[in-house]
Amino acid sequence: MESMLNKLKSTVTKVTADVTSAVMGNPVTREFEVGRHIASGGPGMCWRIYNGTKKSTKQEVAVFVFDKKIVDRYQKFEKDQIIDSLKKGVQQLTRLRHPRLLTVQHPLEESRDCLAFCTEPVFASLANVLGQWDNLPSPVPTDIKDYKLYDVETKYGLLQISEGLSFLHSGVKMVHGNLCPENIILNKSGAWKIMGFDFSISSSNPSDAEPKYVCKEWDPNSPPLCLPNPEYVAPEYILSVSCDSASDMYSLGVVVHAVFNEGKPVFRVNKQDIFKSFSRQLDQLSRLSPGVLSKIPDEVREHVKMLLSVTANVRPDADQMTKIPFFDDVGAVTLQYFDSLFQRDNLQKSQFYKGLPKVLPKLPKRVVVYRILPALTSEFVNPDMVPFVLPNVLLIAEECTKEEYVRLILPDLTPVFKQQEPIQILLIFLQKMDLLLTKTPPEDIKNSVLPMVYRALEAPSIQIQELCLNIIPSFANLIDYPSMKNALIPRIKSACLQTSSLAVRVNSLVCLGKILEYLDKWFVIDEILPFLQQIPSREPAVLMGILASLFTGIPKEHLAGKSVPHLVSISIDNNLNLNQFNSFMAVIREMLNRMEAEHKTKLEQLHSMQEQQRSLNLSNQMNPSEDTKNSPNVSSQVRDVSAFLALLFNVSLTLEEKQRLAKEQEQAAKLRSQQPLAPQTAKDLTSSLLNNMTSLNTLSLSSGPRTTPMQTGGALSSGFSSGPNMSGMGTMNNGFNSNMGFHAGGMGMRPATPGLYGGMATTTSTPNFSALTQNQTQPSKPPDMSWHQM
Repeated sequence: MESMLNKLKSTVTKVTADVTSAVMGNPVTREFEVGRHIASGGPGMCWRIYNGTKKSTKQEVAVFVFDKKIVDRYQKFEKDQIIDSLKKGVQQLTRLRHPRLLTVQHPLEESRDCLAFCTEPVFASLANVLGQWDNLPSPVPTDIKDYKLYDVETKYGLLQISEGLSFLHSGVKMVHGNLCPENIILNKSGAWKIMGFDFSISSSNPSDAEPKYVCKEWDPNSPPLCLPNPEYVAPEYILSVSCDSASDMYSLGVVVHAVFNEGKPVFRVNKQDIFKSFSRQLDQLSRLSPGVLSKIPDEVREHVKMLLSVTANVRPDADQMTKIPFFDDVGAVTLQYFDSLFQRDNLQKSQFYKGLPKVLPKLPKRVVVYRILPALTSEFVNPDMVPFVLPNVLLIAEECTKEEYVRLILPDLTPVFKQQEPIQILLIFLQKMDLLLTKTPPEDIKNSVLPMVYRALEAPSIQIQELCLNIIPSFANLIDYPSMKNALIPRIKSACLQTSSLAVRVNSLVCLGKILEYLDKWFVIDEILPFLQQIPSREPAVLMGILASLFTGIPKEHLAGKSVPHLVSISIDNNLNLNQFNSFMAVIREMLNRMEAEHKTKLEQLHSMQEQQRSLNLSNQMNPSEDTKNSPNVSSQVRDVSAFLALLFNVSLTLEEKQRLAKEQEQAAKLRSQQPLAPQTAKDLTSSLLNNMTSLNTLSLSSGPRTTPMQTGGALSSGFSSGPNMSGMGTMNNGFNSNMGFHAGGMGMRPATPGLYGGMATTTSTPNFSALTQNQTQPSKPPDMSWHQM
C-alpha cells in the first residue's frame, strides 16, 4: 500500500513539475489555473494542451503551451523563425471569429520558457484521435486511446471543416495553407474546429477583385516547424510555387482519406527528396487506382477523387462540398441545425424540437449527451421554449445512467422544477414523475421534486389537479413514507374538501383508494376513515368514491362502531341508482360477514379455553397430587395458557381482558422473583419420645401407684388417641406435662417405630406427615391391662 502511495505521489509530483516548468512565469498563469496535460496539436504536434479554469469566473478553458526547449537544438535564427511562425498562427486565429474556427479566450503570452494562450475547452486534436500520439502524456489518456469516431460525427465533422474553409475562402479571402489532422481540434462537445494558421496566405488583391495568393517557395533546409505538412499539401504548392483556395480543397481530400484510413494520408512523402517524391506522386494522382479510395464510403468517394485531382479547376470548392448528398444524413443535419439555432425564431425552434424525439434514438449516446444536450439545456432560459425542449431532455435522461443524470442533467433541471408558467411544464414533469423519482437523489427529491407535486395539488387549474391525482398512484411506491404521511395525504384531503369541482373530489377519493396499500393500517383508521365522514357532498360519484376508499383491513370494532353505520346511512341516499345501491349492500354484507366470522371465532376459542380450564379445575379437585399441592396457582397458569392461545389464534381481547391478563402476568412475575423458602432441619422426635418414656418408667417404678388403672388408661387415652400433637411437643418437659400422673405399674408402652412418624428424624426437606395422618385414622387400642391382672 505504501509503495502504491509513493508511486502515486511521484506521478503527481512529476505532472505538477512538468506543468510548472512549462508555464511558470508565463502571464497566462495570472488569470488561469493550469491543470493536467490532456492532448497535443498544431504544426508538428508541438503544442501541448492542458485543461484549465479561469480564476475569476471558474470558466473551463484549454491552455495551449509551447515549450521553447523543443527548439534548443536549432540555431538562434532558426529558433526565432520557428517562434515567429507560431506567433503568427495564434495571432491570426485570435483575429478570426467563426463557429468553425477554434475560439481563443486569452491571446498569446510569451515568457522566457514558453508560449501560451487559452481557448474554449478542448478534447483532443483529430490527429490524436486518429492514432498520432506525439507530445502526449505517458501513458496515453484512456479516453483518447479508446476514442472511436461514429459515422455521424465523421460526416458532420467533415461538413464543419468544409464550412470553415468556405468562410476563409469566401469571407476573408484567405488560404489556410496547412489543413491537416494536426490543425483540426475536437472541442469538448465534439465539434471540429480549425486552427494552425501559421502558413495562411491572405489575398493580395482588393476585396472586390479576384483573390490572388502569393506563396513562398518550398525550402527543404528550413526546420520542419517552419514548413507545412508535405503529406497534405497540394502538388502545385511544391512543384509550381502556386496556390489558391483549391489547394486547401486538395488538403481536405487527403484529410477525408485519413479519417477513413486510420490517419494515413494518400501518399507517404520522402522529406529528404521532396521534389522527386512529389513528381512521383503527381504521376500516381493522374492515374489513381481504385484501391486507394476503397475504404471511403461510396456516397463521397467520387467527390474525394475530384478533390485529389491534379488539375486544380476540377476540385469542388468549399461551398459546393457543403451541399453534397453525403452530408444530408439526418444526424448531420440535426447537428447542423443545432449550431444555427441562434439564427432561428421561436416558431422555427418549436417545430424543430417537436420532431426531435424521432431523431434522438438514431444518434449515438455520446453525440446526444455531449452535443445535443448542452444545446437543449441552454434553452431553459427562454420560458416559452421550455415546454418544447423539456420532453427531449427527459428522453435523454432515460438513456443516461444515474451518475450521468445527476452530473449532466439535474443541475439544469432544478431551476425548471420551480417554474409555474407556462403550465405545460408541470404537466410534462408529472407525466415523467417515475423517471424523476428513480434517478434523482433523495435529498433533491425532498427539496425539488415533491414540492412541485404539492404545488400541482394546490394549483388553481383543475386540469393540473386532475392529472396530478391520476398520476400519483403510479409512483406512490417511490415516495418515502414520512413525506406521504405528513405532506402528500393532507394535501389530497384538502383538495377533496375545498374544491368545487366534482371531478377533483372524485379523483381525490380514487387516488386515496389506490394508495391505501402504502399506508399504515392505524394511520388509515385514524386519518382516512374519519375524513371520509367529513365529505359534504352526496353526489353518486362521490359516494362511490367513498366506497372505493375503504380497505379490507378495518378491525371489527371499527366496523361495528363507525364504518358499517356510516355506509348504511349513505347507502340509502336517494341519488344512488340500483346498481350503486347493490354495490353498497355487497360491501356492507361483506363487512358484516367478516365481523361475524371474526367475533364468532373469538368467542368459540374463548369458550373452548374456559371449558379446558373447568376440566382442569375439576380434575385437580378429584385427584389431588403432590404436584398439585406444590403448585397452588394452577388457575393462573391456565389463564396464562388461555392468554397464550388467544395470542396464538390471533383472538382480539377486550380492554378488560387485557387488564386482567396484565395483572395476572404481573403477579406471576412477582412470585417467580421471590426467593424459595429454605427447609429447616426437623427435630428427631423419635429419640426425644424414647428419652421421655425412659424417664417416665423410672419415675413410675420409684414413686409407686398414684392413680387407678382406669385413670391411667384414661390419661393414656386422652393423651395418645388422636396421634402426636406436634405443636404440643415443642412445649413439653421431658415429653409430657408435669401435672400428668401415671400408674407405677408397666402400661405395655412400646417405643415408637419409624413407621409411626415416617422417618422424620432423617428428613432433610419439608416433613412428610402422611404416615401420621394414616395413624390418626386408625381406632385407638385400649391399654394392655394384663399386668394388673397378674
